[in-house]
Amino acid sequence: MLDLIFHVKPHYSFQSQTPRSTGGRVMQSARSVAGFWILAALFLVAVASSAVPSPLYPIYAQAWGLTPFELTVVFAAYMLGILVSVLVAGRLSDHVGRRPVLVVGTLGIVLSHVLLAAADGFGALVTGRLEQGLAVGVTLGALGAALIDNAPVKNPALASTLNAALPAFALATGSLASGALVEWAPAPQQLVYIVFGSLLVLLTLALFVVPDGAVRRPGALRSLRPAVFVPSGSRTIFRDSAGSIVAAWAIGGLFLSLVPSALLADFDISNHFTAGVLIAVVTATGGLTALLLQRTDARRALLVGLVALILGSALTVASFLTHFLPGVVAAAVIAGVGFGAGFQAPVRLVLATAPATDRAGLISAIYVVSYVAYGLPALVAGLLVPAFGLPAVIAGYGVFVALAASVALALQSGSRTRQVITTVP
Repeated sequence: MLDLIFHVKPHYSFQSQTPRSTGGRVMQSARSVAGFWILAALFLVAVASSAVPSPLYPIYAQAWGLTPFELTVVFAAYMLGILVSVLVAGRLSDHVGRRPVLVVGTLGIVLSHVLLAAADGFGALVTGRLEQGLAVGVTLGALGAALIDNAPVKNPALASTLNAALPAFALATGSLASGALVEWAPAPQQLVYIVFGSLLVLLTLALFVVPDGAVRRPGALRSLRPAVFVPSGSRTIFRDSAGSIVAAWAIGGLFLSLVPSALLADFDISNHFTAGVLIAVVTATGGLTALLLQRTDARRALLVGLVALILGSALTVASFLTHFLPGVVAAAVIAGVGFGAGFQAPVRLVLATAPATDRAGLISAIYVVSYVAYGLPALVAGLLVPAFGLPAVIAGYGVFVALAASVALALQSGSRTRQVITTVP
């Protein structure tokens, strides 16, 4: 049973990386600065690996005779894995330190690449994606918290911004790299996994340069009890922002799960790089939006994101129903703005309320909401495609996203949490 864990005061600390003050100036070690960018690179590559299989789905379908439902099962296997591990291990690094969790999680992602490169059928593909989700889920909370631990002294808000922007850039990187390698490189079902797996091995070694400034405290085994962890001071903002996170990640799931197949069915586009580019349009636009809005009032950015999600989902549905390809591209850009702002602003608002000792758990809770919204609608859509057809299911999916964003917009207008929070300490 899931429970809500309250804030626990730490009992002792180790290896604190609090910046030193010298002559009135706050100093940060070169190791901490380098560690911050190593962590950012690991975040990018780890999450990018989750998008690598998307351009490969048409190849898997042709080679193994997979149905649309089986492809969404493969997609959902990753979601299941990530949810299980985030719920179980999301708070572990708050107790044992960041580095041990990051090393285990990153090596687990490498193992998933080995399994996926060797996959020879539906069952093996599901197994590889499930293991990948488990490993990425172990890594996410610790990565996000470690970024904040090593945030640049001159720009501490950058860590919170990257927590929101990097997932979008990572998905763009993974889909573009995978699309290019699948379309033009040899061994399309193996090479992309070898490339990303090798990068992850190098970044795992680099983790030993990164300072581990987490506060160790007892209760590591107890922290493995499945839980959605939101500190008491963060709950109101988390509740009011959850709808935006759902809508943002749901539209990401639409483009990563169904759109590659829809491009082939509606526009006879079989080029794998093209599918990767369209996914990258959504995700890269989302990442750029998150960066551009980092100094904007967080609540204003949230409203921008919600409006863009409503417009983007509506235009996506209209363009596929009318077979208007330029409209699909325009919809991808607008949806990307919604994806970036609709996720970045809630992350900024929520993380600004979190004490340092609870960061990993809260970040993991954000990702629980994100990945449920990312995977569950895609799985339901895959179930419905055989009965209703791809165009009708895409239409229903788009309506769901627009409704979720509309509800979130209504909640924001009546929110009791009006304060503007734009930076994270």
